[in-house]
Amino acid sequence: MAVPLPTATTRWRCTLCGNLTRFDVTRRSKVVEYVHLDLAGEPSVEEREVVSETVESVRCRWCNAVDQIELVDRPGASA
Repeated sequence: MAVPLPTATTRWRCTLCGNLTRFDVTRRSKVVEYVHLDLAGEPSVEEREVVSETVESVRCRWCNAVDQIELVDRPGASA
């Protein structure tokens, strides 16, 4: 199940320990990249477009709870 991303007015919070700052995030991304190879064959990405991105799971770094994350309002966020 996908986990909702925080917005400008929300942030993540662990429902078990209350952590607001440290999470391990597993994402699935589909990207289109423009890769330039120099004459020696070394690649460098010059442009990157994210076509789609889904957060698959979020694990709390403090208590190791998996998928126990909720969205809460950020302090001072205008509603």
